[in-house]
Amino acid sequence: MTQLLTSIDWLLIWNLVYFPVLALVCLRIIYDTGSTSKTLAYLLLAIFVPVAGIIIYFSFGVNYKKRRIYSKKLVDDEIFLQRLERRVHAHTEETLAASNATVQSYRELVKLLLNDGLSPLTGGNQVKLLLNGEEKFPEVLQVLQQARHHIHIEYYIIDNDHIGNQIKDILIQKAREGVKVRFIYDDYGSRAIRRKYTAELRAAGVEAYPFHKVHFLLLANRLNYRNHRKIILVDAQTAFVGGINVADRYINDPQNPKGLYWRDTHLRIDGPGIYYLQYLFFCDWNFSSGQQLHLHEGYFINRPKPDANSLVQIAASGPDSPRPTILFSLLQAIYLAQEEVLITTPYFIPGESILQALTVAAMGGVKVKLLVPGISDSGLVNAAAWSYYDDMLNAGVEIYLYQKGFIHSKTLVIDGSVSMVGTANMDNRSFELNFEVNAVVYDTALSQQLREIFYQDLRHADKIDLEVWRNRPRLKQFFEKLARLLSPLL
Repeated sequence: MTQLLTSIDWLLIWNLVYFPVLALVCLRIIYDTGSTSKTLAYLLLAIFVPVAGIIIYFSFGVNYKKRRIYSKKLVDDEIFLQRLERRVHAHTEETLAASNATVQSYRELVKLLLNDGLSPLTGGNQVKLLLNGEEKFPEVLQVLQQARHHIHIEYYIIDNDHIGNQIKDILIQKAREGVKVRFIYDDYGSRAIRRKYTAELRAAGVEAYPFHKVHFLLLANRLNYRNHRKIILVDAQTAFVGGINVADRYINDPQNPKGLYWRDTHLRIDGPGIYYLQYLFFCDWNFSSGQQLHLHEGYFINRPKPDANSLVQIAASGPDSPRPTILFSLLQAIYLAQEEVLITTPYFIPGESILQALTVAAMGGVKVKLLVPGISDSGLVNAAAWSYYDDMLNAGVEIYLYQKGFIHSKTLVIDGSVSMVGTANMDNRSFELNFEVNAVVYDTALSQQLREIFYQDLRHADKIDLEVWRNRPRLKQFFEKLARLLSPLL
């Protein structure tokens, strides 16, 4: 009897403590979470998964966006800042006015990136497409070897393997030669280099800092808020940006045909298009290092390249951004499409806004094609993505499952005339939770090249048949709908 009373007492205490806490947490979720779907998902999780749901919310769902993880403000002089803003706007207007009719047809996209992120439209760029690690890394190593003034590197994943050590050795060599080397690595994504690798860099004079240091990997409360950017800047002349991290597994070895084929896309940019990437690096550097590195013209000395005609703008956003700039740029580009939208993404959990944009485009007669992995590294993410396919297939969107290996490219091509290549997936994590960057290139030649590569990739993909898709097992469809409830959190 005593034991029974004790159990009842504990139950009463639990109810008196837990339910008021749960009520406060629910109020916090409602007040602090901007997205309706995400709010409902966290409420369901907190209410129907006792204790664990609350822990998951505070681990992954706290809205650091409102709290601003850090400030992007690099200029304290308001008069200088206003002058800089006027110059950026004037330069963009001049560049746009001097461009051809095709580029001017994307005026709304140019203005969106200018007004939302002060990202200038720059002309006189040479942009080179790099497919997979086997094309990217030889170029990267060559450019790093030629550095004379500074090297700025910012990456989500760098592994302590062959290519990772090749880059490390060059950075050490350049630092000893007097080149200023600054190195930012995501402390979670690049956890393989957290100790000996970075210690060797620092010992040689490389300034290396983790972005958002993680003290306990298994209990990290900001794993959502990671730096997913992949940027290399050399001597204010050349930049690399795109989807390919630094690791041997991203290089396809013809001597090992049984290894998983990794299909990815990167860009090399030579010209003023790198200015905004340099600005982003300064922002991330000041946050990571605790220093106050100020804008200096020595880091912005690039000039338009002779006979180079690629116009470049940068779209960047993260938890510090007042608005999801990358999401907005994707939506604007899709709505401007007249003939064709080609999307490649490894993770497709679009949310209602992207879903509606693609549906409207397809139903309006635009050819919309989506290429996603047939071989996935996450069953839950795949199930959530599949739950969106019915609506898109019914609207006329063509969906292809890549079979040759794992497709990791994040690209968008609109009407064969404007393209985006970068780090952002088409999911809530990229739009709201991680720091991302995309290059927007207004260049028909590059866009046509990307278009041709897209259709080459389709040769290794299976097109989803609407009737077959509708007849997949009911239990599978039910699991997909359950996964969709969690899609705002994935």
